[in-house]
Amino acid sequence: MPLAVACSDDGTPVASATISTTAADTTAGPTTDTAGPTTDTPTTGTPTTDNGSESATGTSAATTDGTTDGTTVGPQTTTTDATTTTTDGTTTTGNVSASETTDSTTSTTGNPACPEDQIVCDGNTAQVCDGQGGFKSEEECPVACVPGIGCTECVPGDTQCVGNDVQKCSEGGAWEAFETCDGLQGLACDPNAGACLGACAGLGLSYIGCDYYPTVLQQHDSYISGPTNEYAVAVANTSDQAAQVTVTRGANQITQVMVAPMSVQLIVLPWVTQLAQGQGPSVLVTDGAYRLRSTRPVTVYQYNPLKATTTNDASLLLPVNTWTGNYLVAAWPTWTFVQNLNYPGFYAVVANQDNTKVTLTPSATGKVVQAGGGVAADGSGVVTLNADDVLQVMSGPGGDLTGTIISADKPVQVFGGQECTNVPLNVTACDHLEESMFPIETLAKEYVVVPPVQVPNDQLDKAQIVRVIASEPNTTLTFNPDQPVNKVLVNAGDFVEIPTTTAKFVVTADKKILVSQYMVGQDGGYGTSDPAMLLAVNPLQWRKNYLFHAQPSWTANYVDVLAPKNASVTVDGVAVANWQAVGATNYQVAHIKLNNNGTGNHTVVGDVGVGIGVYGVQSYGSYWYPGGLDLDVLPQ
Repeated sequence: MPLAVACSDDGTPVASATISTTAADTTAGPTTDTAGPTTDTPTTGTPTTDNGSESATGTSAATTDGTTDGTTVGPQTTTTDATTTTTDGTTTTGNVSASETTDSTTSTTGNPACPEDQIVCDGNTAQVCDGQGGFKSEEECPVACVPGIGCTECVPGDTQCVGNDVQKCSEGGAWEAFETCDGLQGLACDPNAGACLGACAGLGLSYIGCDYYPTVLQQHDSYISGPTNEYAVAVANTSDQAAQVTVTRGANQITQVMVAPMSVQLIVLPWVTQLAQGQGPSVLVTDGAYRLRSTRPVTVYQYNPLKATTTNDASLLLPVNTWTGNYLVAAWPTWTFVQNLNYPGFYAVVANQDNTKVTLTPSATGKVVQAGGGVAADGSGVVTLNADDVLQVMSGPGGDLTGTIISADKPVQVFGGQECTNVPLNVTACDHLEESMFPIETLAKEYVVVPPVQVPNDQLDKAQIVRVIASEPNTTLTFNPDQPVNKVLVNAGDFVEIPTTTAKFVVTADKKILVSQYMVGQDGGYGTSDPAMLLAVNPLQWRKNYLFHAQPSWTANYVDVLAPKNASVTVDGVAVANWQAVGATNYQVAHIKLNNNGTGNHTVVGDVGVGIGVYGVQSYGSYWYPGGLDLDVLPQ
């Protein structure tokens, strides 16, 4: 029975009155008011006034065992005292009919009734509100109830397997296609996990992956014919089990090979002449890229062409799981060989999903473009690519695509380079340049920049040209040791160029930057080799171990190791010595000549993260690429 609340002599809240309908829980006989002080006799159920000298007496409350406070009761009455509290806190009593009243302490406050027809859930029961605090109807859901929706076929966020497809339950409680487990990557849908499982599942963000897009890029026409000049990729298997590697182009399988554990396999692929041949215009090639998938994590490098010639370069490819939609281009100016013969700089964008919208924002130097493929002559454009498509944009006379910003609504791969150029433009001879761009999300504010070595005298440094490119407006640069260039880049895409130099330095900035390096041509007076291109890797993306390939057909191959001072590093199991300081910084560099008598496979292991650049040279020829890196998303 509901109880009204009163206070005992000591002020303790007690039960004051009940609405009684049976003789067992009611006492009769009203008491009279008494004057004077109260006695020591317990007065449970008889509230006192604030000063304790008077009592407003009602009926005694029944105890929980059905007894009274000891007062002798008479015959059952039909009334009981109801104790009420006024708004000013005073207590009054009065007789009310049990048949006509309800508990006087019932609250009139509470949550408002939900709007009519709103669906709420009580566990797995869907209830339709009537707008008056009740429900029009209720339904027990066999699977799940979602507020505002009602019974659904699944719990939002859950996943399930349908064959080799993963479905995910939407916020609306319906199954939707989420992911297809790619058998060519050794993945299968596990019904217990509702997810793709396998060696290639859940890969971290690094140059090691299972899904790549090798892409033929612009090349001098004289060097795109086999068997002398072949386009190829090197696949390094970093796992302890054999990897099955499948290469396709569009719907067609090109080849399938097995790569042994901890080894490197060369795969020669046909040239894509629509991308390699001629000097323009810009072009969109449907299914222009190859797709390479492995059942085990691998690393992939592409050679354009593979064997040593007079115009080579190589790129480290980035796996699809590291792609983003934001890139900054490093390229090189159009080079005019003779009148009306211009070798263009270029960048290329590769998609792996249909209906990928790519927006091109040219830099101050990137507004001279050979129009085509949906790209205007001023370098601007919004182009839609489908999976495996390649957009290759060519610079016009006097143009330089460096600093162009690529934005896409789905992940893409971006390359930058030049068909065949002098570095600097007045020093012979021309050589092909290319490199895979790092996403802006992976760039940082500090880079260690060192030159390669000369050949044959590798105790001397070979000169290079260095560009530092801003990803954001109003970027301020600092060099250690200082370099005589402008220190403020006003616009995103602006860059400074450090002319022919053998300086070793650290460049830092207050915003993210991209750093590109270019070998000086052979006639520049710094030994054998021609132009090649490298992207510097910031120390935050350095790794403790690498497996890489250096094609043994070159006259000499080297790996440059960058490390903090006091680092312990081995190359092919041999401890690195002969470190050179990078100015007064905490960094050092070692140039290691690689053994060309083996397969071309090499390892670098450090006790801390280190950076590596790999290059090969011959008379009037070279290649250069970063040997690997992590691709973690770094804060602004």
